[in-house]
Amino acid sequence: MHTFGKVLEDTGVTTASPTGPRDLPTASTAPRTSGTAPPETALTVAPGSHTSFAMTKQIKAGPLDVGYAELGPAHGPVVILLHGWPYDIHSFVDVAPLLAAEGYRVIVPYLRGHGTTRFLSSQTLRNAQQSAIALDIIALMDALKIDKAVLAGFDWGSRTASVIAALWPDRCKALVSAGGYRVTDVKANLQPLPPEVESDWWYMFYFATERGRIAMEDKTKRRDLARFLWNIVSPTWDFDDATFDRTAAAFDNPDYAPIVLHNYRWRLSLADGERRYDRYEEQLAARPVIAVPTIALDAGSDPFTEPGEGASYRDRFTGKYAHRTLQGVGHNLPQEAPAEFAQAVVEVDRF
Repeated sequence: MHTFGKVLEDTGVTTASPTGPRDLPTASTAPRTSGTAPPETALTVAPGSHTSFAMTKQIKAGPLDVGYAELGPAHGPVVILLHGWPYDIHSFVDVAPLLAAEGYRVIVPYLRGHGTTRFLSSQTLRNAQQSAIALDIIALMDALKIDKAVLAGFDWGSRTASVIAALWPDRCKALVSAGGYRVTDVKANLQPLPPEVESDWWYMFYFATERGRIAMEDKTKRRDLARFLWNIVSPTWDFDDATFDRTAAAFDNPDYAPIVLHNYRWRLSLADGERRYDRYEEQLAARPVIAVPTIALDAGSDPFTEPGEGASYRDRFTGKYAHRTLQGVGHNLPQEAPAEFAQAVVEVDRF
């Protein structure tokens, strides 16, 4: 295994201080865990210890030229970390070096429409349905000659990882999913939810309007919207301007607006997918079970976290399984609680 300091030197992760603290968050900010407890010998890092990845790589994979960060030994077991919206690879800026220090080869890609990831053809439909994004990651694994990896993510990332675990379990060694079972049920989305739940999804309905489209296509307005959402869904996270700005740079991708708009409109059946993905979406409509080892993480301060300690999705996981709720943590779980997220990855790999 690499030592922590050696991995930082090898990978070029930029730290917030010359040494990069390894202590746990203070007692007032450390998340509290309910559910299955992690091992006593846990990984530690203070949130915000690292500020950025020193460099990203590019590789052609499927319809994309994918931008990604890579840390850790080239021949280590692989972990792929998948971000959500409105976020980017910086959600894992503290998680990735922790895992690299444990000997993992860590891949952190920009999803389509984000950062330095670009479509290879101007003719490709800017499609963001769940199976298309999942197949992007399969194509990335093929391009990097990765047969199987631990997949871990949140938001769009946990949905993508869940889809791969369900449909291509031979490519997924184990799963860490913030929010548990995140496979989109398009048919169920046609049914109204209780008003207090619908109100949390206001931006999805906003994106279905012309006003929402105009806002997303305006670089200033979409940054303002993202900043507003960060405050709402992570009410306990005291991030600064520099932290937001590092992520918001990924929103300048020329395909960002059409990808985000298509994702949410497709989920409401207001935008078509592509016929070549129909067979996968038909399988996902049946809510397939996930048999790979899984740790589900819920964020206690996230308005999208359902009550019940994951009871609503427990039956979708048939393999070895653990659930944890991190109290005092919001939607951007890996950036707010990086030590707990990284620990879950290491533990699920040992199930």
